[in-house]
Amino acid sequence: MTQTAAHHETRINSRILVQAAAAVCEDKKGQDTRILELDPIDSGLSDYFLVTSASNDRQAVAIADEIELRLKREFGVYANSVEGRRKGEWILLDYVDFVVHVFLAERRAFYDIERLRKSARPLTPPEFDAELKIALAEKTRALRTKSAAKTRPAAAKSVTKAGKPAKRAAAPKKLAKKAAPAKKPATRSSAKKTKPSR
Repeated sequence: MTQTAAHHETRINSRILVQAAAAVCEDKKGQDTRILELDPIDSGLSDYFLVTSASNDRQAVAIADEIELRLKREFGVYANSVEGRRKGEWILLDYVDFVVHVFLAERRAFYDIERLRKSARPLTPPEFDAELKIALAEKTRALRTKSAAKTRPAAAKSVTKAGKPAKRAAAPKKLAKKAAPAKKPATRSSAKKTKPSR
């Protein structure tokens, strides 16, 4: 796998995880959930920021806890680090390829991450889902094409160098009919000739 293909694969996997985390935000009534697709030059290690707001600290903790639980249970993925859970004003879950930010609404307005990341492309969860479906469809097409290319050489083996299909092996000739069983030699009793009467 080339480096570009590996990176593309990683981004698709990251998208699936971000989508699952965004679904938790929706389920737990997170407000104004946004996904920022970060500029590779500007972002460092992460590809995405997932940003959502909570109306109080208990809701913020509940959202963060459920994201951790779902990603661990469904994908076996753990956050690299978690910050801010104790206060619940701004909880940050760092999954390396993406970072989740759960804010109280007033803290989100104060820090205004979306404005700080001007080069990022903001997406709503439905827009993100639509793009993920397209990416997965392209991946499926590529895999099918690759699989078809692998099976073609096997089919080509049945063609001779001249380009003509190889002749089928001749059917085995019919076995000759079994010879009739040899007659049994005559026994003495049947070989005895009756003496002519005098």
